[in-house]
Amino acid sequence: MVIATSLMATLHHLAAFTMTACLVYEFIAYRKGLSIEEARRIQRVDLWYGVSAGLLVVVGLLRVFYFEKGANYYSENVLFWIKMAIFMIVGLLSIYPTIRYIKWNSILNENKSPEIPEQEFKTTRLLLSLELVGIVLILFAAPMMARAIGMN
Repeated sequence: MVIATSLMATLHHLAAFTMTACLVYEFIAYRKGLSIEEARRIQRVDLWYGVSAGLLVVVGLLRVFYFEKGANYYSENVLFWIKMAIFMIVGLLSIYPTIRYIKWNSILNENKSPEIPEQEFKTTRLLLSLELVGIVLILFAAPMMARAIGMN
């Protein structure tokens, strides 16, 4: 069981680090005047962001219910719920940028670079920034939760 628990922890961390790396890439790469290839790369990275977030949820739930300390430990820890709420907020914040990237498909299929209106640019930058803040807050809450800080 120790090996399985370690494997699940490793998968959880790999998914979390992949998700974070994808978000950091999007934050750095997103700008006005993107080339066709840069826009497509952002789309691919955003896809991996979503896949890694989904994997993070699945593996995280498996850890809560079948590995680690058990569902009772997590359900009674306020930091677990704070962490989950922040993760949900980050997920909701990510919807707008993803929709924007998907809307580039028609123009990219014409082999043209996307033109990003100023308000859309500012909104997307703000949301990417808020997502990063959310990830930092999750990274702050996670080790405290694991050490039983926040138990009722």
